[in-house]
Amino acid sequence: MDDIKKEAGHKFLARLGKTRLRPGGRKATEWLFKQAHFTPQSQVLEIACNMGTTSIEIAQRFGCHIIGVDMDKLALEKAKQNVIKNKVTHLVDIQQANASTLPFADNSFDIVINEAMLTMYANKAKTHLIKEYYRVLKPGGKLLTHDIMLVNPAQSQEVIERIHQAINVNAQPISYESWHALFADVGFIDIQSQHAAMTLMSPKGMVYDEGLLGTFRIIRNALRKQNRPQFFKMFKTFRQYRNQLNYIAICSIKPKSAI
Repeated sequence: MDDIKKEAGHKFLARLGKTRLRPGGRKATEWLFKQAHFTPQSQVLEIACNMGTTSIEIAQRFGCHIIGVDMDKLALEKAKQNVIKNKVTHLVDIQQANASTLPFADNSFDIVINEAMLTMYANKAKTHLIKEYYRVLKPGGKLLTHDIMLVNPAQSQEVIERIHQAINVNAQPISYESWHALFADVGFIDIQSQHAAMTLMSPKGMVYDEGLLGTFRIIRNALRKQNRPQFFKMFKTFRQYRNQLNYIAICSIKPKSAI
């Protein structure tokens, strides 16, 4: 029971059957897709690909080659199974890699996508990761990110502490202005964003992301005795702070003049 209580929120939700583990769900990811302008020739990297949901969708919809990387061995194994199941092995390559030292040459990718990961790091570490994403992007390439945003930074301490307790991860969400400044300070330009209420655990958002059958399956699993305490703790916390936490989706461009 203690191990279940301490389980990271995203792993817990994945165990319940949730396939979209991002704060803004499919709505935010779709906005990123619109900014990307994928083509079959696009070389794409997804960092923190988890179970491969987004990588597989990009391959299926746009026909481009994508490399998905993550550090979680169990998630990577599930991602590889999902790639095979969805018959996109010719387009999606799943690898284990550390985001802070990506095993790719400079200027390798047209698009880098990274959802629900930067939030988990302190600002100094966020900057280091963004610099690494900048390095592997081609000049003119796009960085697509999707994370948690603080609506009112003045109340951040209470909100962050409660989120830590609910999801068992030291998330460090920041304000709209701070998110934009992080990318600008690294050298990105034409920074565009969208933000709105988080949908990760809202009933409406869950149905939109997972469908009625998928949502029923998740709720059924959540109501099992061993899962109930953590599920309700997470649900109540996100509901309580729904006006103080948003998702933010950001598209940033590496200048064409970058070397």
